[in-house]
Amino acid sequence: MTPAPSAAVANAAPEAGVQLTEVTRRYGQDAAVITAVDHVTLTIEPGQAVALMGPSGSGKSTLLHLIGAMDRPTSGSIHVGDYAVERLERSAAAAYRRRVGFVFQRFHLLAALSALDNVLAPLIPLKLDHDPEPKARDLLSQVGLAGRETAIPAELSGGQQQRVAIARALINDPLILLADEPTGNLDTHTGTEILTLLLSMRDQHHSTLLIATHDPGVVERCDRIIHLADGRLQTAGPLRPA
Repeated sequence: MTPAPSAAVANAAPEAGVQLTEVTRRYGQDAAVITAVDHVTLTIEPGQAVALMGPSGSGKSTLLHLIGAMDRPTSGSIHVGDYAVERLERSAAAAYRRRVGFVFQRFHLLAALSALDNVLAPLIPLKLDHDPEPKARDLLSQVGLAGRETAIPAELSGGQQQRVAIARALINDPLILLADEPTGNLDTHTGTEILTLLLSMRDQHHSTLLIATHDPGVVERCDRIIHLADGRLQTAGPLRPA
């Protein structure tokens, strides 16, 4: 039986591994069916930094959405740590998503909010028994934005906005970080800085890191590379020796 949301969150351990078994996601019906992910079986060890590679439409983003419970598989099973993700009902899925850090290509910051308030935004629905602002300020300091807490997104560069997004992704102590083309809107130098930051945050916060990317510079620095094509797993070997 799927645990209640509060129990699931309370019992979650740091550095969660990911296990996908025969995961398929189809959209549409009859002749209009599109198979975005096709019978993917995959194991990711806790704490690994994994690059998901493949052309547009290969299923990278869909796979991240499935792992993050932003979508449900048509069939197959997904385990992240102690969570049977595909079995989570609405409230339990929402509790699980609070333990997943999402970083997107387009930042998705709230334009009217300061950097500090953007980091705090995921906590708005929660009833906390403590003040989360010191932690949010500390995270902004960790990502190199001490002193920019009151800046709104329009006053920040693209790289700085992505740093805010990374701090926001870490506010709930995530088990896993899911990054979808996090360097795609950045120049090469800034993209390298953001990747270094993601890897550093992975180490400091004991999170497993999955990055969907086209960037060879990202791939070279990850522990493993996973190739997808037409929704199917092509290769999933180690990129470099441990």
